[in-house]
Amino acid sequence: MSKSNYPRFKALIFIPLLLLIVVCFMYAAPAADFLYNKKADTATLLNDSAMGNAHASEAVSRYHTLYGQMKLDSMGLSQTAFDYALQGYNDLVSNGSIRNDHILSIVDFSLPSTKKRLFVIDVTTGKLLFNTFVSHGRNSGKEMATEFSNDANSFKSSLGFYVTGTTYSGEHGYSLRLDGKEAGINDNAYSRSIVMHAADYVNENIIKAKGILGRSLGCPAVPPSLHKAIINTIKDGSCLFLYSPDSFYVSHSKMINQPELPQQPVITG
Repeated sequence: MSKSNYPRFKALIFIPLLLLIVVCFMYAAPAADFLYNKKADTATLLNDSAMGNAHASEAVSRYHTLYGQMKLDSMGLSQTAFDYALQGYNDLVSNGSIRNDHILSIVDFSLPSTKKRLFVIDVTTGKLLFNTFVSHGRNSGKEMATEFSNDANSFKSSLGFYVTGTTYSGEHGYSLRLDGKEAGINDNAYSRSIVMHAADYVNENIIKAKGILGRSLGCPAVPPSLHKAIINTIKDGSCLFLYSPDSFYVSHSKMINQPELPQQPVITG
């Protein structure tokens, strides 16, 4: 190659090389930005997840403290019933079964029918909205409910977790449909027409006259003076838990036989 052609040769080499560097930079810059943003997004997600878990743990802890803060023990509600209720409530909220998630209702059948054993709690405010009488099935027992069934025409109460449904006007007036969420324990509730309704036999005068509350065909019937207010509060997707220290239920319910930790996140708005 002659010396006169050498500068032209350098130019021919330099220009493509320069173009190659420019092209590489054009592709490398977005890639670097992507990797940087990806790293930042991952850090944000991890931080949000940590915050979410912290909030969830705080919420669960706060709900557990409600029992003492609300002095529910002095009203007769079993600590075990409350703890089980929170566990199932947590599960139902986590799997999207609950829409009305600030309400938790508990029927404590460890109490006799002469006691106010329905507790309707606003878990977000820590207020006891209702505490009143509630019936059990006629074949579940007299003063105490001790026998339970999921069978049609058993006229017994069914324990476990329910999600409240829609309202309707039926044989007992304004009533609330209940969806049993525990297979083999209360999942026949709908076909059995197990609902919440008013009943004249659920009042203190019956207790004074007979020594026990009147009984239903398996429905958790409530006083006529309160039934509309209660139903309107708990309807459309809240958690209702019917508890008893019944050995079959305690050993067979999958909703209360879950590992205590880790608990599913529960964040209520």
